[in-house]
Amino acid sequence: MSMYDLTTHQTNGYIDLRSDTVTQPTESMRKAMYEAELGDDVYGEDPTVNRLQELSAQKLGKEAGLLVLSGTMGNLVCLLTHCGRGDEAIMGNRAHTFSSEQGAASGLGGIHPHTLPNQPDGTLDLRQIEAAIRGDNEHYPRTKLICIENTQNSTGGRVLSPAYMSAVGQIAKQHQISVHVDGARIFNAAVALGMDASALAADADSLTFCLSKGLACPLGSVVVGDEDFVHEARRNRKILGGGMRQAGIFAAAGIVALNEMVERLDDDHRNAKTLAEGLSVIPGMTIDPSIVETNIVYFELTAPKFTPGAFAARMKERGVLFSAGAARRIRLVTHYGIELHHITHTLRAFSQVLGEAA
Repeated sequence: MSMYDLTTHQTNGYIDLRSDTVTQPTESMRKAMYEAELGDDVYGEDPTVNRLQELSAQKLGKEAGLLVLSGTMGNLVCLLTHCGRGDEAIMGNRAHTFSSEQGAASGLGGIHPHTLPNQPDGTLDLRQIEAAIRGDNEHYPRTKLICIENTQNSTGGRVLSPAYMSAVGQIAKQHQISVHVDGARIFNAAVALGMDASALAADADSLTFCLSKGLACPLGSVVVGDEDFVHEARRNRKILGGGMRQAGIFAAAGIVALNEMVERLDDDHRNAKTLAEGLSVIPGMTIDPSIVETNIVYFELTAPKFTPGAFAARMKERGVLFSAGAARRIRLVTHYGIELHHITHTLRAFSQVLGEAA
């Protein structure tokens, strides 16, 4: 337990910047969950799930929605629906679908990933996308899908513009293939751009977004697309063990999130920018605050005294949590429950710990 009084919503009293998945549900979510009207969702009879799916489709400008347990499940359901065994999906080499989902598309779906380098702004080069699409040749897998991530996590929570999303969609239409958007944080992108999320989803044949990150729900993601796509996606959800019964108990939190938690994402973005600007003047790390667009902050630990693990341990002693692997590139994520005074404390702790390495 930390010695610091860091108020509520934090993990065991710590300022938890490991991820926006550590958020706790709001009181209105808890009340909605308690009072949720329930049915059996496998039979399509849970009215709360149905309302969430309809609301999700409406928010993203699509015909239908499908509640799934996680973003990883949602992405896999979509890839399985778009592609058959041996088909190819184009995606970024830093995409979550490629790097952080245990190779499920190939392991479970027999889908061949064709990776392209993510640019520093999170995009895939449009010319490289077009060049990667295979012609009809029996030596090659059939290209069926382009996967885009918005916001792009590993390049710093970067926002992909509607113009870029439209350009990808035009390439896909020209070649008669589909577009899937890993929109885990699509509402962060929309708030950062000051527009409806539907504008960013307009050229997507499918999109998955997370309820359990910045929107602060206890679990769940939603897949959206047209009616036929969602009908097939529902079958693939079932084969993955994702058929749920009285799932309205957590769908209720999702309805609250979509109605109450989207606009407040701007608070997370402001806190992330403040954090990045404060870190930029502390010796022992390098960071470019100008690329912080949403709620994700990356910095490079340059203080030679510390390994990332040792540095994380010292910061934990001062009440701040973040994940640190072998690499010296470290991620911090702001979210519901992180307020300006937490950022101030975090910056003071960074300065103190890195001052010891001077």
